Amino acid sequence: MIILGINAYHADASAAIFVDGKLIAATEEERFTRIKHWAGFPAKAVAFCLKEAAVSMAQVDYFAIGRDPKAKFLKKILYVLSNPGGSAATIKDRFLNSRKAASIEAELSAISGLPAGQFAHKVINVEHHRSHLASAFFASPFETAACLSIDGSGDFTTTMTGMGKANSIEVLQSLDFPHSMGIFYTAFTQLLGFPHYGDEYKVMGMAPYGEPVFVNQLQDVVELTSNGLFKLNLKYFRKGTQGIITYNEDHVPLVAPLFSELMIEKFGKPRSKEEELSTYHKNLAASVQRFTEEVIFHLLHHLHKATGLKDLCIAGGVAQNSVANGKITRNTPFKNVYIPSAGHDAGISMGAALYVQHQQKNMHRSPIFSAYTGSKSTNEEIKSLLEKENIVYRQLPDDELYEAVVNCLINGGVVGWMNGRAEFGPRALGARSIIADPRRKDAKEILNSKIKRRESFRPFAPSILKEYVSEYFEIDEPVPFMEKVFPIRKEMRDTIPAVTHVDGSGRLQTVDKEISPRYYRLIETFRAKTGVPILLNTSFNENEPIVNKPEEALACFLRTNMDMLVMENCVIER
Repeated sequence: MIILGINAYHADASAAIFVDGKLIAATEEERFTRIKHWAGFPAKAVAFCLKEAAVSMAQVDYFAIGRDPKAKFLKKILYVLSNPGGSAATIKDRFLNSRKAASIEAELSAISGLPAGQFAHKVINVEHHRSHLASAFFASPFETAACLSIDGSGDFTTTMTGMGKANSIEVLQSLDFPHSMGIFYTAFTQLLGFPHYGDEYKVMGMAPYGEPVFVNQLQDVVELTSNGLFKLNLKYFRKGTQGIITYNEDHVPLVAPLFSELMIEKFGKPRSKEEELSTYHKNLAASVQRFTEEVIFHLLHHLHKATGLKDLCIAGGVAQNSVANGKITRNTPFKNVYIPSAGHDAGISMGAALYVQHQQKNMHRSPIFSAYTGSKSTNEEIKSLLEKENIVYRQLPDDELYEAVVNCLINGGVVGWMNGRAEFGPRALGARSIIADPRRKDAKEILNSKIKRRESFRPFAPSILKEYVSEYFEIDEPVPFMEKVFPIRKEMRDTIPAVTHVDGSGRLQTVDKEISPRYYRLIETFRAKTGVPILLNTSFNENEPIVNKPEEALACFLRTNMDMLVMENCVIER
């Protein structure tokens, strides 16, 4: 059976394909369009998935669409009618977007040349949050688990809880728009001077520089309810009928200011782009982060009480909050937590396909621990590019390659590392990474001056061989997708200052020899020379989507000051 999952006309458009229950490929459209969070129909991602699976469009049995325009339709109508003063342009925009989502057959026909009628009985719509739940539970190793999906909004739902068992997920609770922790976090992200879609991680990175002194005031913004959910005090927020997310002609998601005049009155005017971050801004960030964690723990305590289970699966945009994720097993009764590599909306494509595969077709489950499902290039393809561009390079056998890269790192170099298939999701996991020596106190400054040019408060991540986690971190849990932040042991913080955040924590990736053999060997070579089984890892990009192909990796290398570029076995040095 062949199932193609699609996230279309929504931020982080993507596609994923399963053949006889096995994930063959999954990728975001932004990797091809080179536009962050691209939100149209993912034609290039679809074509890539079909090519990787070596199948035609006609051979696909089901097209699983991670969106259901009919979901909660009556509630949507009632919401609009009960909230006058909305924008006619916004309502028209949402209507047209829904029409697009409902005409997938026409899109499939256009890119395949097949008649639209051929797809009529093959398209299955899967509600947004059910897709999120499926992306986590059906990819997890758990036979039964509690499930949480939490984000801004999708199909008029913002939060959904459930219980997964074998090949089914039972929905327990769902919360309707506009009561959303995604909206809460984004509103304060905007107030703190970060207006772009996806900027929330900047607030999370800034939070440790402040003190959570405004948590009590935030309790007036969000009320925790006795049924284990929450509700916003809507006086603090822009009316939902006035529009929240729109998409421009380039399919880029644009977020309207979500805060009201009351939020400005109570928490200060929005910080301008040029304004320095003050102690107040840092304290507000710390408070928003801490309060968000408290809301998540509130949800999870109730979910545990309802299910009695020790295993938990989480997805949704708010599930990308790696600081909160890292605290779950210490602050709730759950003992094991699985979060997919694409917990955000790109994962909707994989989740919709998994939902159809398991919930509807009852196929065998297979846990997913690898995010390496994207593009790959051969040494021959890379050499052809380099020779065409007159780039001097060396092709090294593996033994010499690892030695050369590690020697560069030890001497203070910054290396672009492109190896194997690209990752699915927002994190670089050793396939499309920029790496450096974590022992250097000046590594962050070097990276920001040579390549990243990003805010100084944002941390860089440690990739650690999984066998050594307990030596460096206070918590020893598998973190294959860099989805959790743990405290670094106090006695180790001076050893790896480049990846130790200001609060003594690190957003780690545990590297498994079986899943990431070449990246593992690189880190092991570094460990053999230095005694430290860790590399500093950040995404291979510069204010763009993570590089996908050799052309993009080379362009990034040439316009920045990184010291070495490694693409498979080809090495370019300055």
